[in-house]
Amino acid sequence: MESKDDVELFQSIGLSEQKAKETLKNKQVSNNLKLVIIEAKKYEIITPEIGTLLYHLASKIKTQIADKLLFLAKYIVEKKLDTIQRLDTGLNYLLSHIKENVDVSDFEKECGVGIVISPEKIECEVEKLINAHKMEIIEKRYHFNVGPLMQQVCSSLKWADGKAVKNEFDIQMLDLLGPKTDSDRIPLPKVTKQAKPQKTEKKKAELKTTIATNEKIGAQTISELMKTKVHFHKPGENYKTEGYIITPNTHKLLQEHLKVTGGKVITRFPPEPNGILHIGHAKAININFGYAAAHNGICYLRYDDTNPEKEEEKFFIGIHEMVEWLGYKPAKITHSSDYFQQLYEWAIVLIKKDLAYVCHQSSEEIKGFNPPPSPWRNRPVSESLQLFNDMKDGLLEEGEATLRMKVTLEEGKQDPVAYRIKYSPHHKTGYQWCIYPTYDFTHCLCDSLENITHSLCTKEFQSRRSSYYWLCNALDIYCPVQWEYGRLNVSYTVVSKRKISKLIEEGIVSDWDDPRLFTLTALHRRGFPSEAINNFCAQMGVTGAQAVVDPAVLEACVRVVLNLTANRHMVVLEPLKITISNFPHENPIKVTVPNLPNEPDKGQHDIIFDEIVYIEASDFKEKAGKDFRRLTPNQSVGLKHVGIVLTIKEVKRDSIGNIINLLVRQESISETNKPKAFIHWVSNPVLASIRLYERLFKHKNPEDSNEVPNGFLSDINPVSKKEIVGYIDASLANSAKTFDKFQFERIGFFSVDPDTTPGKLVFNRTVTLKEDAGKV
Repeated sequence: MESKDDVELFQSIGLSEQKAKETLKNKQVSNNLKLVIIEAKKYEIITPEIGTLLYHLASKIKTQIADKLLFLAKYIVEKKLDTIQRLDTGLNYLLSHIKENVDVSDFEKECGVGIVISPEKIECEVEKLINAHKMEIIEKRYHFNVGPLMQQVCSSLKWADGKAVKNEFDIQMLDLLGPKTDSDRIPLPKVTKQAKPQKTEKKKAELKTTIATNEKIGAQTISELMKTKVHFHKPGENYKTEGYIITPNTHKLLQEHLKVTGGKVITRFPPEPNGILHIGHAKAININFGYAAAHNGICYLRYDDTNPEKEEEKFFIGIHEMVEWLGYKPAKITHSSDYFQQLYEWAIVLIKKDLAYVCHQSSEEIKGFNPPPSPWRNRPVSESLQLFNDMKDGLLEEGEATLRMKVTLEEGKQDPVAYRIKYSPHHKTGYQWCIYPTYDFTHCLCDSLENITHSLCTKEFQSRRSSYYWLCNALDIYCPVQWEYGRLNVSYTVVSKRKISKLIEEGIVSDWDDPRLFTLTALHRRGFPSEAINNFCAQMGVTGAQAVVDPAVLEACVRVVLNLTANRHMVVLEPLKITISNFPHENPIKVTVPNLPNEPDKGQHDIIFDEIVYIEASDFKEKAGKDFRRLTPNQSVGLKHVGIVLTIKEVKRDSIGNIINLLVRQESISETNKPKAFIHWVSNPVLASIRLYERLFKHKNPEDSNEVPNGFLSDINPVSKKEIVGYIDASLANSAKTFDKFQFERIGFFSVDPDTTPGKLVFNRTVTLKEDAGKV
């Protein structure tokens, strides 16, 4: 319920009573607003201008940078962020530097703090544009739209005050035209809009088959997404989809399809086995398997193995492992090659119908969107049949001939290739075939053979939809419905197989599972839980829009899962030795601590406490500011889990002045002896290798030639991987197994790497804690 005090607090910064009450209905915004108002009032009375900026801050700040709320509020009060533009720039800056401490100088430079655009500069820029459009302005007088010109000024003078720009235009327009006349005040007659032309069948099909169920947000889980926000046709009702081609046999074929399937939803995930799956594939896996599961259907894993020279056994194995890692079990594993004989026979049928022909144009000649027409398009059917048979029998060289279909794709490309010659052994069929079908020929026919009800694919295949329907109907076989959704891309990475191969060749990453990549094997190795990846895909929704997402969004999903499941352990990454001079026990003692502090039923483990302990070097400062709450020569600190306070007696150094040991005294905690903070520690440690990862690339889009003109290999972050020796407790050393996940208290989440061997534990940092989380 809204509080009268809260309403009055919000009104004090210029909000109306109604707006204040509406704001209180949004818990997150109202909590943010209370905090910034209280902070702002420490400095001065809040003017309406400052109030507007504070409200904008409270409503626009993202959870990833919520800890910077008061930092920004102070800049607003100090009138350093004095416009919405500067504030939005500040918010974007912090989001793009989420893992870094704020470089105040760089932040202020980015936000234009202190930059003042003089009235003279504004006057000069406005005068230049007025003169450039003078004749048109005189002709149209005050009916001339100065809005675009104002935008030009604001673009060229980035930090110019918008009101000042508008005022200058008003003055100069008045100076040029004089006061408004009666005719200037008469609105121009409205232009009668012409009736929009009726949508073409193609456009209707695009609107219908592009999945746009919820453009704003997905759901928390894949099951929720598929049950509540995705609405496809029912099995057997393919004809209700706009753009679906209906033939005289359509209903008969659909009835036969239903007899075979029993009306069950059947989908498939059809990867090419020539590389490892990446984060974008995770969305495809979740959509295909998730939709089937949500409707009590089944989903096949079908390898699109039609390009033998690029396919390797490790990719078949890796793909299957990753599908099952994400929690999905294929109803059946199939291969396009399972149907090579049937596909070949259908190609013969097409030729006999004069819907396909053998062509001798080279791949270079038919490349692109406007290739020259094939001079062999109208060759006799008998010739094409004989030549296609020669292709199959190995009587022609690679590239000497292809089989092409007589169809124009939606994008305008004519006669896509159906078969090409390749003298490479196939992993399943060996040397049985030397002609292999293309995606355009194989995909829809395999979907038909497997009675797929919903052919779900990414947006780039929309241009192939026309050939998909055409080919099934040309052969008079069951035709599924193709639906498209937008691809999922993540910033600061590359997922192209060719580019990842290049990174491996150059020794920049170790292999396809290098934890800095966004392949699924890499994310698995780094310690990302499959549940987090699935939830991330659900939150992206299923829309036609291509999504480019900051890795921080995925990392936030990872933290949510690991925070509930990862056991806590104390680990020290930069050890500083401490000796307790009055340690009261003759021998080390065991201390029992919970695996998850808020859930005691989730188990516990023992740690050793001895007279020598190791703390993080950053938890001690000889000279510290008033905000430092940990150990100093004049300030004691508590040790977690043992309920004692340490006080410095002596700082010991080596011969060159480096601190090598802190001699301390331990005391019990009491009402009069409460430390300001508790820190983690390790005693009798076991050594472990700790790998710390940062983004592999420096720029958001390393493939963009504008951002990275010298190519993605020039954009490598030189400190994307750092390996150090950490001190861990024996209980962790004895229990950790490959892929186990832990929270190192006050540091981050870590996973045991497969490089671990007996006697040598290796941990990968999965994600940090939220910025400054756990620090005191």
